[in-house]
Formats: sequence, structure tokens, C-alpha cells
Amino acid sequence: MSDEPEHNVVARLRQVRSEVERAARHARRSPDEVTLIAVSKTYFADAILPVLQDGQRVFGENRVQESMQKWPELKAQFPDVELHLIGPLQSNKAKEAVALFDVIETVDRPSIAEALAKEFSKTERRPKLYVQVNTGEEPQKAGILPLEADAFLTRCKDEWKLPIEGLMCIPPVDEPPSPHFGLLRKIAERHGLKTLSMGMSADFEEAIQMGATHIRVGSAIFGHRG
Repeated sequence: MSDEPEHNVVARLRQVRSEVERAARHARRSPDEVTLIAVSKTYFADAILPVLQDGQRVFGENRVQESMQKWPELKAQFPDVELHLIGPLQSNKAKEAVALFDVIETVDRPSIAEALAKEFSKTERRPKLYVQVNTGEEPQKAGILPLEADAFLTRCKDEWKLPIEGLMCIPPVDEPPSPHFGLLRKIAERHGLKTLSMGMSADFEEAIQMGATHIRVGSAIFGHRG
């Protein structure tokens, strides 16, 4: 159960929406060009429900198993929800991920691409796919390395026939994020990709300035776990 008063969560959601709109207009973009992904990882259904009831329909989760425990019932109540997988995907969870998620943002290595291609051959369900790029080349972080991104994107298209629609990144916490957002945008431009999932609670304004189409905001909406 959540001990967070629901009016606090809704108030923060509305504040984030206002900040997104302001950042978009500051960047001379339409707010409609930026999709807010409410990151609901680690939160139970009772914490997510007020956000759903306030009209939020796009959510992000880190783990397939956790999502399977709470989202099927929520999706039954709110069938227009769009659920994004924003955490690392294991090959043995590809079937469950394709069945549950509407967008998989973390295609980041050949084994995952192969697993998804195999699953696509068995089902008509087609979640949108983004490639995660490790722009900071951090060894502890998932994502294809920038120098390998072009070849990997080409293989996704030509070898595995995967319809990659965008890119995602998580900049290093101790570096200015804008150069990483700029790098992701350049890779996307080379491949004609229009979707950029970049920017989180602390840096989504910079991400919007750099062309983000999707921002992933968790703590600024749901608060910090005690």
C-alpha cells in the first residue's frame, strides 16, 4: 500500500505537466510534441490509480515481472494506457514483454534483438521499439555504445527486420546532460528516427530543449521512496 496522500501525487503530476509545457514553449516547440512518461516502477496500483484518474495514460516500468503483477488489472480498467519498458530486458522475458508492453525502450544488444525478432514471428502483437544508447560509455549501464550504434541499428533493420522507431539514453549523473542528448539526436538523425526518449526528473527541461519527444519522470511525480 502507498502512504502517499493521493492529492500530493496529483498536485505534483500537474506541476510537472505545467513545467513541461513551459519548457516546450521556451524551446519554441509545441507542448503536444513532448510525451510525459510517468515512471511508476516500485509503486503499487493504489499509488498509480490517482494518476490514472487524473488523465495520465503513458507509464514507464523497469521490470517485466513487477509489471505483470500490477498492470494487467490496471490496463483492464484503463485500456488506453501506453506502457513502456524502460529497464533492461532479459532475453528469457521477451515473450512476456511483447505481450504486456506497448513500447520497449531498451533494445540494446544482439541477443535482445534476436529474441524480439523470434517473438514477433510467433505473434501479431507489435510493441514499438527503441534502441538504448549508452552515451556515457558507462560499464555499469545498459545500452549499445555510441560507436556501435550505427551498425546495430542497421542490423536491427536489415537482419532482424525490427521496426525501430526511436532511441533512448540515460546520461551519467555527474556530467552535464545536454551533450549526451545532442549525441543521441545526431545518431537518430542519421537513421531518420523521429523519437527521442531522454530526460528525467532532474533534467527534462534540457532534454526538451534538445529535442526530446518523450521524457521519463518518476520521483517528481510519485515522490522519493523512503
